[in-house]
Amino acid sequence: MAATVLLVEDERKLRELVRSYLERAGFTVLSTGSGAEAITLASAAAPDLVILDLGLPDVSGETVARELRAIAPPVPVLMLTAKSSEEDRIRGLELGADDYVTKPFSPRELVLRVQAILRRGGPAAAGAALRSYGEGTLVIDEPRRLATVRGAVVELTPTEWGILVALATVPGRVYSRSELINRVRGYEFEGYERTVDSHVKNMRRKIEADPGRPAMIQTVLGGGYRLGLAQDAARPVTS
Repeated sequence: MAATVLLVEDERKLRELVRSYLERAGFTVLSTGSGAEAITLASAAAPDLVILDLGLPDVSGETVARELRAIAPPVPVLMLTAKSSEEDRIRGLELGADDYVTKPFSPRELVLRVQAILRRGGPAAAGAALRSYGEGTLVIDEPRRLATVRGAVVELTPTEWGILVALATVPGRVYSRSELINRVRGYEFEGYERTVDSHVKNMRRKIEADPGRPAMIQTVLGGGYRLGLAQDAARPVTS
């Protein structure tokens, strides 16, 4: 079944151009120029991904992004904006965006980024074992794309999930920011290394709620990040 993309862009010509490229790539596309309607559509239609322009005329893109993050499970968001400074990009990612594209942009590149986000959020190979860390503190269930911390399911965006899975591949190994970006994105993402910090900051709020416990994701100065939990013995998948 074709993935459904909700396109939220108030510039009609740009909206129709992007819609055309997405449909040619095989996506089902819903589109609107209204932030309020975008929130309604996202709740009713459960799209697989939202392309969100931050400069909307009625409801701010930031408000729409927060509403999208409240949907369970949270829908992946690719933000569009005319703002190009690094701080603007970081702010967008801290709102929960999985990717960030500045105008003007190539519609073909936008389609590739949509495909990359959806691949990251797709199901893992069947039959993979559950991976447990820190005597069961963290459990990663790749077939179901679930992460649990002390028994509670943690809702992660596709990018956060990808970073966590990458770090958990070899616990204790230090992964540089550029390595994490390239592994998670699936394509070169030059100049956006600081975005990893934003995603890790969001992840820590979700999985490290108790400040009295050791950090699960550890920062290595001048190096990057590593998972600070040892891997437990393999656990089989149960139905």
